[in-house]
Amino acid sequence: MRVVLTLLVALTALAVYAGTGPASPHRATAPITVYAAASLTDVFPKIDSRQKYSFAASNTLAQQIRQGAPADVFASADTVTPQALYASGLCSKPAVFATNKLVVVYPKSNPGNVRTVFDLRRPGVKVVIARQGVPVGNYTRQILRNLGLSAAVLANVVSQEPDVRSVLAKVALGEADAGFVYRTDAATVKRDVGVVTLPPTSQPPIRYGICVVSASSNKPDARAFIARVLAKAGRAKLNAAGFGVPTAKK
Repeated sequence: MRVVLTLLVALTALAVYAGTGPASPHRATAPITVYAAASLTDVFPKIDSRQKYSFAASNTLAQQIRQGAPADVFASADTVTPQALYASGLCSKPAVFATNKLVVVYPKSNPGNVRTVFDLRRPGVKVVIARQGVPVGNYTRQILRNLGLSAAVLANVVSQEPDVRSVLAKVALGEADAGFVYRTDAATVKRDVGVVTLPPTSQPPIRYGICVVSASSNKPDARAFIARVLAKAGRAKLNAAGFGVPTAKK
């Protein structure tokens, strides 16, 4: 009996020591903060649901990072914005992780009788776009220039929104006859909007860049998040959401 009691005491002491000893390499860590373009609102939590996300226009998030906002990762709907942060020493060299296309969306009831992008130049058609400086707003203006529609369509713009989700909401609610959004955003409200594809030659290259914020207090986990986005499973999630993905490096 003494031997049994001695063994139990020893095991109890060992358990207590284990509970207060070094943390397991698989311990749960605090979530990192990911600043990401509004068009990534649905897909990023599917890639990693454990993190804290702040979704908004890429240029708005970049400005917040410049002002010292506590972000660990920045994912932009373009490469220009994170590249500018990199040039200023505010983030790591951006990696391209996704591509996209723009489309025109209209309410299902289609009050503006929108069939092609060229219908947006008709007088009285109410168009909503994102502001200049927002990646989707810049892409929209570039497409209009490529098609020779800038003057006519911009004359019909009734609202300039802070991000792509705001443009999508205006159209889905019937507050505009048409708007320019990413095809991935249009896919999230299929029941509420119709979609007009744009001529391939009018599309600018739309590439998404991601980087570790230099001021991050948790760079290892920030790098691990980016690795998950770039990994096969992350790329599959992006692909399923309608994003194009770059070829994986071997």
